[in-house]
Amino acid sequence: MRIVWFILGVLSVLAGFTGVFLPVLPTVPFLLLAAFCFGKSSQRAYDWLLSHKTLGPPIRDWQENGAISRRAKYLSAASMAAVFAISVLLRIPIYIIIIQIVTLLSVSYFIWTRPDA
Repeated sequence: MRIVWFILGVLSVLAGFTGVFLPVLPTVPFLLLAAFCFGKSSQRAYDWLLSHKTLGPPIRDWQENGAISRRAKYLSAASMAAVFAISVLLRIPIYIIIIQIVTLLSVSYFIWTRPDA
């Protein structure tokens, strides 16, 4: 079972890394998932991820304080606004837009009510 957790961890890191370049794909949730998976499979991979100079700080901020950096909050708000604008420009059906509004507002509320890292 450890190999399955390790593979899921590697896939989560890859998805998180992709999220660095694609604004609609969140990075930190995938890194948190990777940390969880590595915690169940490989102490070495877990330690590498948490000590990584770029990937580690947001994971540690979340694990230690439930905190999200102000920069990450602004980036998430901008990417959510971009996705919403694209949906409107593409004339997505109104019921999808309503679902999107409810979802984006809920996620925004969660993000902005977390402490700043």
